[in-house]
Amino acid sequence: MGEGKAAAGFGEATLSAIRRTVVPRRLWLIVITVLAGVLGAIGGTVGAQPDVRTLGTVVEPAQSLMSVVVPLLGILLIRDLRGRPARLAPTLVAAILVAAVIGALGVVVCVGVLAAAPLGMAQNAWQNVGMIAVGSVLVQLVAQLVGTGLGLLLRSAAVAFVASIALPLGLYFLLGNVDGLHPAQAWLAPFASVRNLLSGHMSAVAWAQWLVILLIGAWA
Repeated sequence: MGEGKAAAGFGEATLSAIRRTVVPRRLWLIVITVLAGVLGAIGGTVGAQPDVRTLGTVVEPAQSLMSVVVPLLGILLIRDLRGRPARLAPTLVAAILVAAVIGALGVVVCVGVLAAAPLGMAQNAWQNVGMIAVGSVLVQLVAQLVGTGLGLLLRSAAVAFVASIALPLGLYFLLGNVDGLHPAQAWLAPFASVRNLLSGHMSAVAWAQWLVILLIGAWA
């Protein structure tokens, strides 16, 4: 009986957090995120020659741009918890679910843009579509967890949002431009995992690298 009530309470708190994401004052963030995906998809389509134009070449810029905005949704959800730490778990679940939906929407956008490409596409344009779709969701999941982690660490939502861009990007370039640190880039920088996740090909090492980055984002 008690466990049932606890589960119902958890579910209601999760739904409440999801509803806070789509209230009018925040719905514009989701609209901007989707528009960023549309722009990225169009850019990826136009920028690739038809014979090499695949879902992967369209998805990568689209999901990358979307992942810039997604952390702000998590940051705002965490900010709602000031003085109510007991509701952290359902809020994190809600943030993960929202990120998954946004990642899936990005895939739908990319499929539509690629299918409408006037000059055609590569013969293997739809190869590994399932893995690319999963990778898209995982990209947004990491981005969201970076946002929630920084939202917990930093009191100001604006500072946390700037940090969600500056820290991963700075880490990516730092590790990529220092010879002795370059091998660590694939294990520590979120941007380094994006290309692997959206390529449609994930080796055991690539999965291990993504898991490490996920844990870093979750505990940021």
